[in-house]
Amino acid sequence: MKFLFDLLPVIFFFAAYWLARFFPDGSLALVRDNLGGWTNTSDIDAELAAIMIATFVTILATALQIVITWVKRHKIDRMLWATFLIVALLGGLTIVLHNERFIQWKPTVLYWLIGGVLLGSNALFRRNLMRRMLESQIRLPDVIWSRVNLAWALFFIALGVLNLYVAFHYSKDAWVNFKMFGCTALVLVFSVAQGFYLSKHIIDDEPGA
Repeated sequence: MKFLFDLLPVIFFFAAYWLARFFPDGSLALVRDNLGGWTNTSDIDAELAAIMIATFVTILATALQIVITWVKRHKIDRMLWATFLIVALLGGLTIVLHNERFIQWKPTVLYWLIGGVLLGSNALFRRNLMRRMLESQIRLPDVIWSRVNLAWALFFIALGVLNLYVAFHYSKDAWVNFKMFGCTALVLVFSVAQGFYLSKHIIDDEPGA
């Protein structure tokens, strides 16, 4: 359930984009009348209109995540706040300036932020964040925890690069599909691979068990 909750903005973005693409004339009119901002709207085509609608929906979905999290836990994680700020800033620029590149940078900025935090916390403060998140569930040697933290950091940095490659070399439709299915599948595959790797190094609670 948490995985689906975390994916909520991505799912909403995907659904809103393809719904808008299915009704191009209505979507284009909606954007030009309501999301055109104070600039000329003649540069907005059906694809860009779909991106702008999906971006607006994503901002609302991320805000909804914050509200739901506060109601359930009375606490908002810093990463969720950071995600909302990134989405609101880059998404807002996409809507106001009629430029999809800003929202296309959003996954990369978020992935690089996560990778940078994992690397920076370990290097500057000697805090292995992956260990802090998982050590209540499994016990591993110190060297394995270091490898896990480094592996996830490099993975997110590489995923950010891949997102930019798809965004700048393929169509908007292809990028939206990659954002929904490609990134999600890569995270799942990497998680499973990590699980297999960690299973070989788990320390038993009882010697000889």
